[in-house]
Amino acid sequence: MLVELSLYAGLAFPAVRERCAGLENRLPFWLWASAIVPYGLYCLAGPFSWEALALLVLLAGVASWWFVLLPRNSFFDLAFLALMAGVTLAKLFGVVYPPPVEGLRVDILGQLMWIRLGVITVLVLRKFDGIGFGFLPARREWLIGLLHFALFMPIGIALMYGLGFARFVPAAGWWWKWPGTFIGILWVVALSEEFFFRGILQQYLMRWFGAAAGLALTALLFGAVHLGYREFPNWSFAAMAAVAGWFYGRACIKGEGIRAAMVAHALTVATWRTLFR
Repeated sequence: MLVELSLYAGLAFPAVRERCAGLENRLPFWLWASAIVPYGLYCLAGPFSWEALALLVLLAGVASWWFVLLPRNSFFDLAFLALMAGVTLAKLFGVVYPPPVEGLRVDILGQLMWIRLGVITVLVLRKFDGIGFGFLPARREWLIGLLHFALFMPIGIALMYGLGFARFVPAAGWWWKWPGTFIGILWVVALSEEFFFRGILQQYLMRWFGAAAGLALTALLFGAVHLGYREFPNWSFAAMAAVAGWFYGRACIKGEGIRAAMVAHALTVATWRTLFR
C-alpha cells in the first residue's frame, strides 16, 4: 500500500510528470512495471494467482501502450475512456487483489494503479490539453466549487427525498468523519471521475454538439455509469448523479479545469456519506 500510494501521490507533482515526459519511449515500460511491483509485494503475504497476474499484466500493458501503438485521435481517445470505465465497472481488481483475510478489501491497490496509469498516459503520452489537472485547487477554484455545491444542494435534497434515495440521518461522529471523507473523495474519486468525464469527455461533446448539449450529455452519461450502485438498475442514484454531474460540469467550465469540479464533487459526496442514509 505504501508503494502504491507513493506512486499515486507522484501525480500531484509537476516535476514528476515532467520526468515521466523525459522518459519518452521508455515510459510505457516503466508504467507497466510499476503496476506489477505492488502486486509482487502483496503476494509475499497475500494469495498468489497466475490468472490474476496475467489479468494485471494484460490490463496494465494495454493502458500503458495504448497511445503508443494506436492513432491519437478522438475515436481512440473515447475508446480509452470506455476501457478505463469498463474495467472499473466490472470490478476486475477484486479478482487481481482478493482479500487476504475475510472482510478485508484491498482492491483499492488496483484502482489507484488504474487511475494513475490513465492520468499519465493521457497527460504525457497523449498530451491532451485543457484538463487543468492538479491535486490542489486554487482559491478561485475552491470558491467556484463551493458555489456550485451550494447551488446543487437544495435540488439534490429535494430529489433525494422525492426519489426515496436517502434521508437526513447524520452518522455517529460525522463532524470528524467528514474531513477525512472529503479528502479521500477529492484526491481519488473526484479526481479520477472529473479527469475522464469533465476533462476529456465533456470537452469532446461540447465541441461536437455545443456547450449546452455537451454539458447535458456528459451529465447523462455520468449518471448512467452509476446505475450499478448497490443494485442494478439503481435509477434513483443514476438520476442524482446526473443532476449533480450537470453542476460539476458547470464548475469545470467556470473554473477552466477540473479542480473546481473536484471541489463541488467532493463536497457533495462527503456530505451525502456522512449526513444522509
